[in-house]
Amino acid sequence: MRNSQAVTPKFFSALFVAAFFVFGAQSYGQTPAPNSATASAAKPVVVELFTAEGCSDCPPAEALALRMEKQPIPGVDLIVLEEHVDYWNQYGWYDPFSSAASTARQDEYVRKTKSPTPYTPEMVIDGQAQFPGANVDKAQAAIDAAAKEPDTSVTITEDNLNAKGDGEFKITVGKLDGSAPRNEVEVWLAVTEDGLHSAVKAGENAGHTLYHAAVVRYLHKIGAVQDAGFSGDARVKINSHWDRKNINIVAFVQDKKSLKIIGAAQVKLTS
Repeated sequence: MRNSQAVTPKFFSALFVAAFFVFGAQSYGQTPAPNSATASAAKPVVVELFTAEGCSDCPPAEALALRMEKQPIPGVDLIVLEEHVDYWNQYGWYDPFSSAASTARQDEYVRKTKSPTPYTPEMVIDGQAQFPGANVDKAQAAIDAAAKEPDTSVTITEDNLNAKGDGEFKITVGKLDGSAPRNEVEVWLAVTEDGLHSAVKAGENAGHTLYHAAVVRYLHKIGAVQDAGFSGDARVKINSHWDRKNINIVAFVQDKKSLKIIGAAQVKLTS
């Protein structure tokens, strides 16, 4: 069985208090135009949370991710990717949002740090800082550090969205910042859905209703950035079972070797 991080009930209660003061003190800032998004004065920071509905230590981390998603930090645009791994499915509860792809992505981070095994909940900030997902202090420190890093411009434009659910999006990446890695830099497209929850009937969280942040429904590499930048189209099938008003389109740029995310943007689906 892969590891989980123990979180005591006392810490669970303290988390909500700490999260309110760390992430909940500011009001909402301006939102981008509904059909496009681009890197702006607010520095995009990608927060990945590897989690599972079968893990009893994960709800506090998901509560923190929800707080990050709903309450802004001045000067920072937090983009949450909640990625449900599948290795907990054998322990009593099948997570309906889990995928082998999420597990494989977490394994990449594990290999980078030479950790002995993956664990849940794990939070990763901009592909660099990795720590137990409910650790508020480490999350704040990692976000503060990421916000000071140079940013590569990323723009998402919705080209076409038809009644069948197919979405076409144009992704544009500006010239790589001078401090960016010179390794292969990949462009990724993700679809996330807000507002998801489950009434868990078995496993470690049996009897509890779990509420999630932006759950990754789709994640795919769409290209690589050259020195002059990147421009490409991506077609995404919007599943009829997804709630379209809660769908977000995310694009981010990640160095293949270091796994550092050096630019990102997010936009809501318009219809």
